[in-house]
Amino acid sequence: MHIAGAVRVVVSAAACGLLLTTLTSCGDGNDAHKGGADRSAAAENGRTKAPTTDLKRIPGVGDRLRSKIPAESRQVVAVYGEGRNSADSTVVLYTKSGSTWDKKAGWKGHNGKKGWTADHHEDDKRSPVGVFTLSDAAGVLPDPGARLPYTRTASIQAPHYWAKSAWHDFDYVIAIDYNRVKGTPPNDPTRPQGQSKGGSIWLHMDHGSGTSACVSVSKQAMEQILRTLDPKRHPVIVMGDRASLRA
Repeated sequence: MHIAGAVRVVVSAAACGLLLTTLTSCGDGNDAHKGGADRSAAAENGRTKAPTTDLKRIPGVGDRLRSKIPAESRQVVAVYGEGRNSADSTVVLYTKSGSTWDKKAGWKGHNGKKGWTADHHEDDKRSPVGVFTLSDAAGVLPDPGARLPYTRTASIQAPHYWAKSAWHDFDYVIAIDYNRVKGTPPNDPTRPQGQSKGGSIWLHMDHGSGTSACVSVSKQAMEQILRTLDPKRHPVIVMGDRASLRA
């Protein structure tokens, strides 16, 4: 089986969210002063915290990639790479209701160990920038309640000659529809654009560092994503470094 952009190296990440806290003093005997400080801090948070509901568009995604999101798509997994040559990223799940988007969840994740590219090739260790459909899932573990077609198979198991930390990388996977045939299990080796363009690029579980081309998040994140993505809502993934996404 050819895994994750032609090199069997994958990643992990812990689920994470944005936490905004207001620090207050305790027992200082000046309630009026403390209350004023709390209100100021709250006001500051109100100014700086980005909205997460009733969004007119996916944050951080410019017109070029936004125009490639199918009109019928009502679920988007957005992958915000920290830099062109960085393996660190933030993965956010958005859903559309009516004409606006809501952020449902977000996690820390990883992408290709060498970062991102607009012209992915086999073994370049970079994740492809772009908009791709999400149509098929699989894993070693039983179906966690996925709405996408899910294939449970031991054939997808990470080999045990890998580091032990990577043995569970493919417990859950979702195929990113880059250079593959939709409607087939994620480990189907067919590559319509040819072998040199890479393939087997997945959203999967991780072990804490960059991948060969895949995107990875925690087990908890994968379970939530699998239970949320619905083929009737035409889910896609929008992925790239932040500068490329904004362009």
